[in-house]
Amino acid sequence: MIRANLSLENKQILLRPLVEQDFSLLLKLTQDKSLWEYFTHDLSTLEGIKSWASPALKRDRHQLVLVDKTSGKVMGSSGFGNYSEPDQRLEIGWTWIGKDFQGTGVNSQMKFLMFEYAFEELGMERVELKTDVLNQAARKALLKLGLVEEGILRSHTLLCTGRRRDTIYYSLLKNEWPTFRKSFEKRNRKGQ
Repeated sequence: MIRANLSLENKQILLRPLVEQDFSLLLKLTQDKSLWEYFTHDLSTLEGIKSWASPALKRDRHQLVLVDKTSGKVMGSSGFGNYSEPDQRLEIGWTWIGKDFQGTGVNSQMKFLMFEYAFEELGMERVELKTDVLNQAARKALLKLGLVEEGILRSHTLLCTGRRRDTIYYSLLKNEWPTFRKSFEKRNRKGQ
């Protein structure tokens, strides 16, 4: 079971539980409408943030806020959801990062911490992620991380733009985790 007060961190970033007091901080990062082209919610409004956060505040999803430890600035968010204890499976998703922090490596660091928790603390057999089939940047990033592309579910999800997206799934399995971990640590030692 995922701890309600779960926090994950490394030298640079902290992932801590989302609380209502974060909404105004998040709103400062969410004003660029292009962020929501592939998203189920438009977070550029307080109402959009509240709607997106509602499952997390009800504990149906474990949403975490991404914080830069040096500056204390909020940079974005990601979460754990669709947890199936009997199947030892969960999803990492509901992820977004403010424009100023994209391309800085915080997304891969965040994902690494979340995979580490899922496999080493929760004992998951499978961790899955999904994105819009049209979101080439996200797809490229997931493959670069070392995830396996699995397949496409057609007309799967209604987006905030009114378009129905085809959703593509990616995964990492427990037996792939040690190799993933070594590769990630090697890339970070080289500064990539």
